[in-house]
Amino acid sequence: MSLLAEIREKASQKGRNIVLPEGTEERTLQAIKPIVDQKIAHPILLGDESEIKGVASKIGADITGAEIINPAKAPFYDDFVQAFYEMRKKKGIDLDKAKATMLDPLFFASMMVKMNKADGEVAGAENTTGNVLRPALQIIKTAPGISAVSGSFIIIVPNCEFGHNGIFVFADCAVTPNPTAEQLAEFAKTSVATAVDLCGMDDPKIGMLSFSTKGSASHELVDKMAQATAIAKERFPELKVDGEFQVDAALVPKVGSSKAPGSPVAGECNILIFPDLNAGNIGYKIAQRLAKAEAIGPILQGIAKPVNDLSRGCSVEDIVNVVAMTAVRA
Repeated sequence: MSLLAEIREKASQKGRNIVLPEGTEERTLQAIKPIVDQKIAHPILLGDESEIKGVASKIGADITGAEIINPAKAPFYDDFVQAFYEMRKKKGIDLDKAKATMLDPLFFASMMVKMNKADGEVAGAENTTGNVLRPALQIIKTAPGISAVSGSFIIIVPNCEFGHNGIFVFADCAVTPNPTAEQLAEFAKTSVATAVDLCGMDDPKIGMLSFSTKGSASHELVDKMAQATAIAKERFPELKVDGEFQVDAALVPKVGSSKAPGSPVAGECNILIFPDLNAGNIGYKIAQRLAKAEAIGPILQGIAKPVNDLSRGCSVEDIVNVVAMTAVRA
């Protein structure tokens, strides 16, 4: 069974409610049938019911089994308005602005997750990452002890002897352009949950990447990764993490033992933390294109409850898979 099939199977055992705020987006509507048929989740579409059903009929999408909620007519709309006002009044939000904001499906969806009306949220088929993240960070906020959100990719490399049977988690590849050492340490922590929950890794080992291994080069960029490693070890002593590592020292046992003797993870890493978004994004796409790796993501990490962002170029299958991952994490 493939990893994605395993994730769908795990999701089917949970029975989670996942809200999809882009209720008239065509690929989202086409994804409803496989989500329902495979019992991946109970999908909730946001928007005007007649408009959603009209679009579904026009494109031949079967949305049987999906719940439809119109934010303007929802019985808990007023409660959401009041809750948002209380959250944001110190930021200058008045009740009128709160009422208008709660009509925005992305904000309404995040409030549904916050108020336990849904277990998770999936959006981004027609919205930017920024638009998806903004309400999530204002309403749901980051997880306790975490200050920054990251976007990881599950990388599955065929016929690969490294990592977790060729499976890796790469982060951050999607969100934070130039993270601090403190944030990089947090990315290590939140990536472990992704590796365990979604990849089934029973022994996650984290490599903090650089162009240097254990001081082989001297530069402020190297210093940042060394500092990030030290912070991760101090703040999260349960993690198996080390660095700074060049990629070969992180992945290849012979190289790891030579360049970083005595390290508990060198040559055995299955989670790779990149120094910035340039490196992370380039790294996962090189693996995808040159090693023919399957790249699953981005998976948003660090939010207090599961919210995931889709690519605007996503397929129906992508939406189904991201809903499954969100359900598993819920």
